[in-house]
Amino acid sequence: MNDSLRFKAYEAQVEPIKTTDRGLLHELTVSVFWPHRSSDLDQLMALGAGYIALDEIGRPLGSAMHFNMGDDFAMLGMMVTPPRLQAQGGGRFLLQRIMADCAGRDLRLNATRSGYRLYQSVGFQHITTVYQHQGHVGTPPEVDALPGIELSPITPDDRSAVHEMDSIAFGAERRAVIDTLLDVSTGLIATRAGKPCGTALMRRFGKGQVIGPLAAESEALAVQMVAELLRQVPGQFVRLDTPCEGALLTGFLSASGMPRFDTVTEMRVGGHPRAEDGSVCYALAAHSLG
Repeated sequence: MNDSLRFKAYEAQVEPIKTTDRGLLHELTVSVFWPHRSSDLDQLMALGAGYIALDEIGRPLGSAMHFNMGDDFAMLGMMVTPPRLQAQGGGRFLLQRIMADCAGRDLRLNATRSGYRLYQSVGFQHITTVYQHQGHVGTPPEVDALPGIELSPITPDDRSAVHEMDSIAFGAERRAVIDTLLDVSTGLIATRAGKPCGTALMRRFGKGQVIGPLAAESEALAVQMVAELLRQVPGQFVRLDTPCEGALLTGFLSASGMPRFDTVTEMRVGGHPRAEDGSVCYALAAHSLG
């Protein structure tokens, strides 16, 4: 496949993303007002692969990455295509490049408004809306404890339970992602009669903390776990991205100082839908990781 992209005035080079490109990726994320810190980008580069487009003097123009999970699924992310690149076909070029790398896999991504029509044009279908809630945590409303539920900090002994619940809620196995996040997160596991029924992680990200992934058997349990995590970070900036439209969770987040800030659209090519009962996803790990 061609490694260059011809624009009106110059030819851009498209190169595989290397660990030394972190600074260039950071320039791109800043240009589109994404909050990623250097350590956030390091995690994504360690978990995925992709391409960066550079102009003739080495300035970054755009990027795209894929994150393979299991044998037949991949998330697409870090699709950073500023307007001048997108208008000249750069976004489509990078997207088709990583889709070719993922041939034979089902695909999922979270589309911004500016990218939605591009993804739709290459076959991605709408799944659901993801709601981004964020803000400085105030005093969360009191939440009644659910009968029979015990919340405990996640320990190394809980890894297998976290993997199992996440793979059901997410719709695919992503052991490497969860292991990486467990190493940098605090978290909770919910049990009923000794059996896991919910897991939630919280870690440093962007402007403060992010809660996710979160899998639970009910929206009420998701709220109970989020309430416990928020009590650990009073006054801090916290973000949570949820595909849940229920008023219980979204109302609780808003009342806790985390109103709805933005939305993206979850889209897919192929299968791997999210679970709709049992272990259900109530918070994403990240837009690029699902």
